[in-house]
Amino acid sequence: MERRQFIGTVGVVAAATPFIGTLASCASETKSFEGHKFPELPYAFDALEPYIDAQTMELHYTKHHNGYFNKFMAAAEGTELLNTPMEEIFASISKQDASIRNNGGGFFNHALFWENMTPDQGEIPAELKQAIENDFGTVDAFKEQFGKAAKMQFGSGWAWLIADKDGKLAVTSTPNQDNPLMDIVSTKGTPLLGLDVWEHAYYLHYQNKRADYVDNFWNIVNWDVVNNRLVSSKV
Repeated sequence: MERRQFIGTVGVVAAATPFIGTLASCASETKSFEGHKFPELPYAFDALEPYIDAQTMELHYTKHHNGYFNKFMAAAEGTELLNTPMEEIFASISKQDASIRNNGGGFFNHALFWENMTPDQGEIPAELKQAIENDFGTVDAFKEQFGKAAKMQFGSGWAWLIADKDGKLAVTSTPNQDNPLMDIVSTKGTPLLGLDVWEHAYYLHYQNKRADYVDNFWNIVNWDVVNNRLVSSKV
């Protein structure tokens, strides 16, 4: 699978094939407009408890993520963006208006986010573990750097583990709904793991304790998905 096909599968036709993990029923049927699809949640709303509560999951998915998707589709209506892979849109996002940037990012970023969490966490696959150790020294050192990026992101945004164009892993963060595929970010790369640190992602359960939310994230990371993204980024 080519790198562009990998990103397109997640961002454009994510609902055409099942997410990795156990699928659960969600609040609404999968919606499709032209080439873009709103993905099904890969698990039940309460599946990630106690780390992410059911009420937060339901509101986050059905209101926030769904809202980004609907607004993106409205902004893209009548344009070629309806059938343009999200990676290509992001590669020239500086030429698009704020509605496409913000809502397209929100739509895409959340699709990645749901998929890189799981209620049935396994061990870190050998290839991913080796890559992390090569570029960060240890898994704990990586977690510390990623956690710091998430905790220190001022205001709303995301923390990311990415693979750059040379295949080297790095940690970065972006404000609002930007992501490392966009041509306006300082550190670009293929997103392997993303953590939403907008307040709506954690405030009902953790209130102002973002650090606790970030620390608990490690209990629900889907390492198999992260590893698969790494493998695909190399092709």
